[in-house]
Amino acid sequence: MSPALHPIDATQAGPDQTGPDQTGPDQTGPDQTGPDGAHLVARLTLGAADGPRVVVKDVIDIAGFPTCAGSPSLADAAAATRHADVVQALLDGGARIVGKANMHELAFGVTGVNNWTGTPTNPFYPEFVPGGSSSGSATAVAAGLADFAVGTDTGGSIRVPAACCGVVGLKPTYGRLSRAGLTPATSSLDCVGPLAADMAWLVRAMAILEPGFSPPALAAAPRVGLVETDASADMSDAVSAALREAGAEVRAVELPGLQSAFDAGMVIMNAEMFEAFAHLLATNRLGADIALRLQRASSIDAAARDAAEAVRARFTAELDRLLETVDALALPTLPDGPVPLRAGGDAAAALAMTRLVRPFNLTGHPAIALPLRPLAGVPASLQLVGHKGDDAALCAIAAFIEARAPSVLTAHAADPQGADA
Repeated sequence: MSPALHPIDATQAGPDQTGPDQTGPDQTGPDQTGPDGAHLVARLTLGAADGPRVVVKDVIDIAGFPTCAGSPSLADAAAATRHADVVQALLDGGARIVGKANMHELAFGVTGVNNWTGTPTNPFYPEFVPGGSSSGSATAVAAGLADFAVGTDTGGSIRVPAACCGVVGLKPTYGRLSRAGLTPATSSLDCVGPLAADMAWLVRAMAILEPGFSPPALAAAPRVGLVETDASADMSDAVSAALREAGAEVRAVELPGLQSAFDAGMVIMNAEMFEAFAHLLATNRLGADIALRLQRASSIDAAARDAAEAVRARFTAELDRLLETVDALALPTLPDGPVPLRAGGDAAAALAMTRLVRPFNLTGHPAIALPLRPLAGVPASLQLVGHKGDDAALCAIAAFIEARAPSVLTAHAADPQGADA
C-alpha cells in the first residue's frame, strides 16, 4: 500500500457514508501527500455538502477506510467497519469531512516529521516543524483546507502543533469527548479535541462534537494565574503582555510540581504506548525513532508506574487547589518556540517542546493554545488551563482574551510573518 490511503469506492465505504445530504469519498490518489504540503493522507467528501469543512486525524476511524496512524506497520490494516463516535457526531452535526489528516507516526512524537507519509508543510512558518502528533490537523487549518480539524492530545499533540502553526487548539477535559473508534483503543492521557483558526470556529467545532456546548457570558474580567515557568524570557513576556492587553486580572502563581508531573506523564505515556504497539516491532516496518522509543519503553516496570501514578494524584490535587483561587491559569504553550525543520530529528529538543503541556494530560484538565504574534519570526502561543469539566468557561476566557488582546492572532487575516513584534 502506498503512503497515501487508497481511495475507496462509495459502494464499499461502509454504513451511513452516503445519503440524501451526503456523498462518498472522492476518487483522489496519492498526490495529497506530495508537493501540495502533505497535509492529508486521503481526501474525502463525506457529510453535508454545505457543512463546515473538517479534517480528521488518521488515528480516528472512518468507516470504509483503514486507520493507518501514519505508520507503514499498519499499511495493510483492514478498513474500519464503523465510524468513531466523534466522526458520527460530526456527520450528525452537519459537518463535511474533507480528508484524513497526516500525523506523526503512531501519535508517538511531537515534531510531525514522518518519512513515510511525508512531513506536512507548516504554512506560516515553513522553516519550523509543524508539530505533532496532530501535524496535518494543524497545517490543514492553517492552509485554509478546513474550517476546523479533529486531533488527539496525549502529551501536547493538539496544543503543540497549534502553537507551531499559529492556530487555536483545545485539549478538552479527559473523557469529555468519546475515544471509541480511536487508535490506540485505551489511554489514561489521550483526549480528542478540535483545532481551528480562531475561537469562533473552535467553539462551533465543540458545539458540533458535543451538542449544547456553549461558553457562558463573562460577567467580569477573568482572574488568571500567571504560572512561573522556565520558559524563555521572550515567551514569558509575550504571554504576560497578552493578558495585560486583554484586561484580565492577573497574579503570579507557582506550580512546584510541574516538572515532576512532566516526568510522570512520560512514564505513563511510554508504558501505555508499549502496551498498545509493542506487537508492531515484529513487523520491522516502524520508523527508526518509533521503534527505539518502544524498545526503551519496555524497561518501565510496575514500581515506576506506581510512582508516576502517585505523582498524578499529588499534582492533580495541587492544581485543583490553585484553581480554587483563579478562573484559569496561563503559561506559554512552548517554552522556547518550535524545533527548526532542519533539526527535526533532535529528540531532546522535540521532547522539550512538551515541557509545559504534558503535565495537564496527566491531570486531565482542559487546556487551550492561543496563537500570539511571532517573536522575530518564531511562533509564540499562550496556553490557558481551566477547571476540570468546565471547558465552556475556559473557552469563554480564551475568547475574551482573543477579542481584546492585539497580540493574539485571529483567523490569519494576514501572514503572521509580517507581524513580528
